[in-house]
Amino acid sequence: MDERQTYRIALVQMRSEKAAIAQNLKAMERFVAESSSQEAGIVCFPEMNITGYIDPGKYPEAVIGMEHPAILEAVEISGRYGVCLIAGLVEHNPAGKPFITQFVADHGSLLGTYRKKTIKDGEEAWFAPGDRLPVFSVSGLTFGLAVCADIDDRDIFKEHAAQGAEVVFELAAPGLYGAQETRDWSSGFNWWRGKCIDQLGVYAAELRIPIAVATQAGRTVDEDFPGGGYWFNADGNLEAETVNGDESILYADLT
Repeated sequence: MDERQTYRIALVQMRSEKAAIAQNLKAMERFVAESSSQEAGIVCFPEMNITGYIDPGKYPEAVIGMEHPAILEAVEISGRYGVCLIAGLVEHNPAGKPFITQFVADHGSLLGTYRKKTIKDGEEAWFAPGDRLPVFSVSGLTFGLAVCADIDDRDIFKEHAAQGAEVVFELAAPGLYGAQETRDWSSGFNWWRGKCIDQLGVYAAELRIPIAVATQAGRTVDEDFPGGGYWFNADGNLEAETVNGDESILYADLT
């Protein structure tokens, strides 16, 4: 990375309704427009932000391929606003259960995808794990992606660092337990914040690599998400964070 160059990163804390692809895409463009106006060059969205966090059997229409019009539109949005965009979906898998996928689009071009490797805690019945751990390079910056439960596998972050990643983005949608009617939002938000500090802060310090977090936020039709935008520097310190679980954007500058 050029030591004189600063990369402004937008970490989007977004509510993504289940299977509401058009609605989520419209909201995503609003966040990209706002981030671009703040001179962010990389805009990161949470896990499954386009499709919502769905049960594939309940919402088969929201299991989509990379050729789906919504994905093509998202790639076009990255060109329209002149940014690198990182976004998520439930990706159709012709060989079996779908993947949990994040893709990278830069200035109107699709650079590639990462399929979540750590499938556990009940996801095994719905999703297949990915088997590749790519890194991506945009405007001289090399970065890796991790998705939600990947937080529990230090080796994923270690491998990114070994491949030359200068930052890792953790994109998440950890569903909150308990009844929606009696939801304690603060405890859910604090649980995810504490997990990120206890694990990602340690990885960042051990591997000497910044780690950024963008998390789904708010209430969907049948599930709630805590939110949480976090920026850990290469010392493992939590340098910037969102203040609550409301939809918002956290900006961080990487030099």
